Amino acid sequence: MRIAVFFCLTCTLLNCSPNKPQAIDRYALVSRHAITQTNFDSLSSLTVGNGDFAYTVDLTGMQTFPEAYENGIPLGTQSNWGWHSFPNDSNYTIDEVLTEYESCNDKKVTYAVQPPEGRAKHAADWLRANPHRVHLGIIGLSIRNSDGKEITIDGIQDAEQTLDLWTGKITSRFKVDGFPVTIETLCHQEGDLLAFGISSPLLSQGRLSLKLLFPFASAAFFGPGYDWENDNKHSSELIETRQNDGIIRRTMDSSSYFSRITSEDPMELIQKEAHHFEVRPSGDGEVFRCTVSFAAELNGLASATFTETDQNNTFRWEEFWQSGGAIDLGRVSDPRAKELERRIVLSQYLTKIQCSGSLPPQETGLTNNSWYGKFHLEMHWWHAAHFAFWGRPQYLENSLGWYREHLNEAKEIAQRQGYDGARWQKMTSPDGKSSPSNVGEFLIWQQPHIIYFAEQLYRANPTREILSKYSDLVFETAEFMSSFAQFDSSDGKYHLCPPIIPAQERFRATETSDPIFELAYWEWGLKTALSWRERLSMTTNSRWEDVLANLAPLPQDEEHYLPTREATDFFENAERRIDHPIVVGAYGYLPNVHIDTAKMSRTYRATIDGWDWPTTWGWDYPLLAMTATRLFDPESAVSALLMDHQKNTYLVNGHNYQNQRLSIYLPGNGGLLAAVAIMAAGFDGCSKENPGFPKDWDIRWEGLSPMF
Repeated sequence: MRIAVFFCLTCTLLNCSPNKPQAIDRYALVSRHAITQTNFDSLSSLTVGNGDFAYTVDLTGMQTFPEAYENGIPLGTQSNWGWHSFPNDSNYTIDEVLTEYESCNDKKVTYAVQPPEGRAKHAADWLRANPHRVHLGIIGLSIRNSDGKEITIDGIQDAEQTLDLWTGKITSRFKVDGFPVTIETLCHQEGDLLAFGISSPLLSQGRLSLKLLFPFASAAFFGPGYDWENDNKHSSELIETRQNDGIIRRTMDSSSYFSRITSEDPMELIQKEAHHFEVRPSGDGEVFRCTVSFAAELNGLASATFTETDQNNTFRWEEFWQSGGAIDLGRVSDPRAKELERRIVLSQYLTKIQCSGSLPPQETGLTNNSWYGKFHLEMHWWHAAHFAFWGRPQYLENSLGWYREHLNEAKEIAQRQGYDGARWQKMTSPDGKSSPSNVGEFLIWQQPHIIYFAEQLYRANPTREILSKYSDLVFETAEFMSSFAQFDSSDGKYHLCPPIIPAQERFRATETSDPIFELAYWEWGLKTALSWRERLSMTTNSRWEDVLANLAPLPQDEEHYLPTREATDFFENAERRIDHPIVVGAYGYLPNVHIDTAKMSRTYRATIDGWDWPTTWGWDYPLLAMTATRLFDPESAVSALLMDHQKNTYLVNGHNYQNQRLSIYLPGNGGLLAAVAIMAAGFDGCSKENPGFPKDWDIRWEGLSPMF
């Protein structure tokens, strides 16, 4: 009796029961992966943000030495509203780049491509580059030596910088001429506003101030998003200044925005050059706290003190970490577990600040520009689907409003090509226009994504409200998908016909049909759309049913599945096994009931043994792990996530590094989170516990949802 009473009291004190595992200590889990660094490294810059706005800093905690990071991870200040277009003086239109292609059944289809020369080439170049995302402005420190000269990067001594993931705050400490400097850097979670807390004797000596530099927009394909060579093409105007406050208006062609600097202490805001401003603390204290906000409209500028921003930031970040899912690998003896857990925690932080906003993200988020800052809808799944698997569907839903706003543009594309419904763009921007491309325009695997997202939201909240809110997007997408599939009377099947470039982008558009992943996704998408009609008590759609019942079978030979109908020599020709190994995605990504698991297992093994790994991308490794999990091969799943290849590198700041041009790649981070969710929580019809982790891994998880 005494033993029983003692046991019950102990369980009560520990908030546990004999049948209920103790909750994960989330603070301990997150905090053990706080980032601390002591050296300038162009690939280790850190970022604060809120999903719609982000600010990336160097070792000083601000953007003091941006030139030192240009060839690594640049020091960006970007938003989801900050875009610019160069004047279209030549009146280029999409019609100038449309080229007609033949499809099945003598169907003629136009695609917006990149002609090699002439006016059409210039039109394609302009349409691809505009609009482009802008760098809103450099906010750095201006520190002077005792002789009044501004220090260089070599003047920073004894530096130590920490990113506290639990609070989303960066604290940077260093010395200049032996004098200590401490900077606290954070971002308001409901406004595009930064807060800086600066402490140093250099303030009272008049040797430390803030600099604000405003660049011209850059239409570079990749890069920091700024141009310092065209000062005469834009303006920076100080339109209001008070003792503790100042507002700057920025104008670039037809684009404009505003920046506001507010301090809790007396300050001077001085315009030193056309686009160079200095914030000088005017008191004699050793502490200076200020906030800097940005907005597209003057009345949209956020207003908050450093203290208010600190409180908001701390509360919202704790709320984030305490919500949704968590995976604790701290008790796993396998030495690989520590690195995997680090990647998991840091990927949650990065996708929250870079991918949870009101637009589908660009592949480099809100840090620097890739593909002109535009976003790729086929990558949206890898950026955001994990939010729902991790019990945070609201962050996924934040970006789905873009689809509703641009449904008409998607319907116009389908109509132009002679299809029904809505054909979603590939590379696009807030305006919803499609960017000409010799590759992207022929991709189709982004089409069912919105159906997938809607189904995720319905599973998280199975209500008629969700069905009503997203049914038009689901149904218009299904209309296009059923219309796109062409009937072949010779075999009685519906086929996905040329011109198509599949997710493995190394196949020629005019020579490719029935790509395996797209066929599997078409089947899942149409089946799910039909279930939505049933949930809404609507009559069925006979065309969708007909296409679904007679869709072409997945391409395969006796031993393996194949990526396309034509790729019969795929596993005999090493030159074909490059780029994304999406052939295994027909099962890893989707719950395909028609898959022969023995054949898929052979396909998976042949892929692992014979792929050209330098040509892969960061999300390919999570894709492999997802497939290995469905095949109940947990050792292969873990090994896939931690394969030692450059494109699977995760830097000290958690970013998935690809190469010098693409130094960060957020689809890799999002893919990692999706993969570990299925590895832990499983998938529909799976009864095994932790199906993607080896049996001797003593893992704990909570708050995750299984995949379809």
